[in-house]
Amino acid sequence: MPTAISLPSILTTQQRTPAIYPEWFARRQQAAWEKFLAIPSPKRGDETWRFSTISELNFADYTLPATDVNCDAEALIQASASNTTPSAKIIFANGEVIHQQSNLPENVIFLSLEEALIKHSDLVEAYFMRRESQLGSAKFSALHASQLRNGVFIHVPDHTEVAEPIEIHHWFHGENTTTFPHTLIVTGTNAKVRVIETFQSVSSKDNTLAIAVNDLITGKHSSLNYVAIQAMNAVSKIITINENTVAAEATSCNFLLSTGASWARAESLSRLEGEAARSYMLAVSVPSGDQEYDQRTFQHHVSPGAYSDLLYKNALYDESRTIFSGLISVDEGAHRTDAYQTCRNLLMSNTCEANSMPGLEINADDVKCSHGSTSSQISEEEIFYLRARGIHADTARQLIARGFCIEVFSRIDHEATETLILQFLDQKFSAL
Repeated sequence: MPTAISLPSILTTQQRTPAIYPEWFARRQQAAWEKFLAIPSPKRGDETWRFSTISELNFADYTLPATDVNCDAEALIQASASNTTPSAKIIFANGEVIHQQSNLPENVIFLSLEEALIKHSDLVEAYFMRRESQLGSAKFSALHASQLRNGVFIHVPDHTEVAEPIEIHHWFHGENTTTFPHTLIVTGTNAKVRVIETFQSVSSKDNTLAIAVNDLITGKHSSLNYVAIQAMNAVSKIITINENTVAAEATSCNFLLSTGASWARAESLSRLEGEAARSYMLAVSVPSGDQEYDQRTFQHHVSPGAYSDLLYKNALYDESRTIFSGLISVDEGAHRTDAYQTCRNLLMSNTCEANSMPGLEINADDVKCSHGSTSSQISEEEIFYLRARGIHADTARQLIARGFCIEVFSRIDHEATETLILQFLDQKFSAL
């Protein structure tokens, strides 16, 4: 018998797919529900959950949010303003669209998933959750697929460039509510787009759960830049599953900033399917208090001549914990692979804990792969240097931590996006 999992009572039966959705989607949701029930729950001895606090998977008290959005929509719209000038924006409150605007070219599809399933059913079906989750959260990926009702669908066709970023904002509220955000982004040949997605809490007190999945498909010769900012309140939980496919001579850049949530599990897979494909996987995490950030990555080289580079940096405070488990896998025939994986941990206290497990699996010849992880505390000489110039010790430590993170931001190569990320980072530092 499959191992049981503590579920929200409202999720003990499959929620009925709305009749307006296509038949294929209803079938997929039913199949996903059956898969969810069949997959055993994670256990302490599972390698993909090594070092994780399994008790955080107790979701027994959570429920689906009410259908009516009981929040100040106008206030959330104002709170979603940023320094960027977006080409399009969509704002959700507990999965319901409260605002949408667009100045995109007419041939670009930018719709809520609810609309896209009706207007572009065949196109969504071709790309929606095509691959199995491989990093440990297959059960939660299936739960997401069986329960999701809305999300975002972006399709940038061949030879189309979106100059300014597209923004997606998710706001969560209501005690013990569960939401399933989904983002599907597809680029055609020789296309270009940048997407910024934020996850935030309306209240500092509401304990919410989000199980989010991103499907990112980067077409030949195209460029897809995706930035996720997780800044939920300090009592919420989130699981994010990022599945990224990169075609020949395409470039994908994925960045994740984590500053919020009491417990966050982030799984990111990049599959390089074409020769000369390029993938950049970037992340910065600043946990404090007793926050735990669990990071699992997979750089999967399927085709020869591809390049991937992963750089994760964690600055840990108080009694916080991080887990990083990364794997570079090179398939047979994927010769001339060039892959790098680096995780660096800056320990800001004597009681924080950083666990790192980088790995390589190489089944081809003529490859160049490296992986490594470092953990260290701030040097007292660095603190002394800044204090000698009149800077308070606490401020000095924050300046060093900020500088530690900036190397990752610079790889995003978009000034307005970097500024936005730094605003969220500085909000975190100001609260420490």
